[in-house]
Amino acid sequence: MTQYGLGPNGAIMTSLNLFSTKFDQVLSLIEKRSPDHDHVIFDTPGQIEVFTWSASGSIITETLASTVPTVVILYIMDVAKSTSPVTFMSNMMYACSILYKTELPFVIVLNKSDIVNHAFAIEWMRDYETFLDAVNQEESYISNLSRSLSLVLDDFYCDLRAVGFSSVTGMGMSDLMEKITDARKEYFDDFLPELKRKREKARKREEERKAEDLQRLKDDLTPSASRYSSTRSSKAASRKASPPRGMIPPSELLEYRDQNEIPGSSNSQSAKEKLEDESFENWIQETRAQKNKK
Repeated sequence: MTQYGLGPNGAIMTSLNLFSTKFDQVLSLIEKRSPDHDHVIFDTPGQIEVFTWSASGSIITETLASTVPTVVILYIMDVAKSTSPVTFMSNMMYACSILYKTELPFVIVLNKSDIVNHAFAIEWMRDYETFLDAVNQEESYISNLSRSLSLVLDDFYCDLRAVGFSSVTGMGMSDLMEKITDARKEYFDDFLPELKRKREKARKREEERKAEDLQRLKDDLTPSASRYSSTRSSKAASRKASPPRGMIPPSELLEYRDQNEIPGSSNSQSAKEKLEDESFENWIQETRAQKNKK
């Protein structure tokens, strides 16, 4: 924090970002130790928002969920501090938000049950009327908000797995392992098929995007090719329309042919030679006539 000038929240986020860049090493470690261990626990203490709603936290969660059977949430709830309906509802809001974000099997661990019996929390979760009676006994202004939230969230948290537990005495460990086993079964029955469906949907969407990009590229290239082809066609047509330099156009050839005066033809050459012969004979005759006169 001192070196980079970071505050507490910035330091937490930076640490989580750096951790996510090396998470492939964590997966390698899990794979290496998996023959010796049935469960791997990731403890993420601190602010819930940091791990749940940050990009790095989502990367870690989704990577684990897609790689190994994941009961990602053991939501630890301090039951000793949740005896108030308002505090209890605040915890239920956190639980529902995490459940909504991760969409993974979920277990609420009611910790410190050795101090306060967790039965009241289970009853509030399962029976809305009991919780409503407790809220009505509250005189704080926020009790109305708790009452309204319970109406909305009751359908979400009433069926969540919850177990009383004590981290000091170990009470409830067998019940917790049973809930984790049930959640693992839910992962294979519900979450994994949904994950495969999402992957297939994403793959098809990617293929469609590539096909659209390819078609768009072809459409962009087709007008240029058409213009090039039409240009070549017009040039070829012009070459056909106008004869090469030094050649007589076909129309003139037809006219010369009709008059038997086609330049360069055998008829024209014969006529020229005949004319020269006649001129030579006339010259000889004139020369002889002049000699006879003398």
